[in-house]
Amino acid sequence: MNLSVTIITYNEAKNIERCIQSVKAVADEIIIIDSFSTDDTTAIAKQLGAKVFNHSFKGYGESKNLANEKAKNDWILSIDADEVLDEKLVNSILNLKDKLNNTTVYEFSRLNNYCGKWIRFGAWRSDNKIRIFNKTAVKWNLAEVHESLIIPENFVVEKLKGKLLHYSYATVASHLNKIEKYSTLGAEETYKKGKQASFIKIYFSPVFRFFRDYILMLGFLDGKYGFIIALLTAKEVYLKYKKLKELRSN
Repeated sequence: MNLSVTIITYNEAKNIERCIQSVKAVADEIIIIDSFSTDDTTAIAKQLGAKVFNHSFKGYGESKNLANEKAKNDWILSIDADEVLDEKLVNSILNLKDKLNNTTVYEFSRLNNYCGKWIRFGAWRSDNKIRIFNKTAVKWNLAEVHESLIIPENFVVEKLKGKLLHYSYATVASHLNKIEKYSTLGAEETYKKGKQASFIKIYFSPVFRFFRDYILMLGFLDGKYGFIIALLTAKEVYLKYKKLKELRSN
């Protein structure tokens, strides 16, 4: 069975070569939807054999669905530009390609790297991500941020051996920049759902999130970066509800 690898990008020159090189062994084609990058992302991708399509960004889910539409194969491996398949996961996918089942989706564990440290605890501890699916039955939802797959109820989830390595942020500054974007998108999505930004949501939700991630989920065991992740995640929650309140006021 042929497999199309799909990636959405915007200014990912520092990541895209590492990502593409990791999927070459399993990919029958590599499709990239790029939101008009201003760096060398598309040049690097094309040089490595990827098919690149430029398209204005209209949300993560919509962009990933567009990548699926451009793919010539029904089976999709969806990966982000800052992610890499480890060797064991590559072998698992190679062994799977002739056994793909139309009513099964395939997941694998993702390990997050933050500022050069692998995160083992807190909300960013190793998690499972469904990334291989048949596009004729499975699509991404249209959430503004933190998109997810819409999977038929009768489908089975099968876990593959190996790790998806996620190089999330190289610096704390890049994380701060991203939470400004994510909190804005989150506020807009919450606004569309008709939700309100109460005093409790603005001030107590961030406190609870920090307590949950840092204490209950043992984020403190990741040391300095465990604290920073918990703190900035709480800040993102605060900014989302603060921006939601501003949207409501306007």
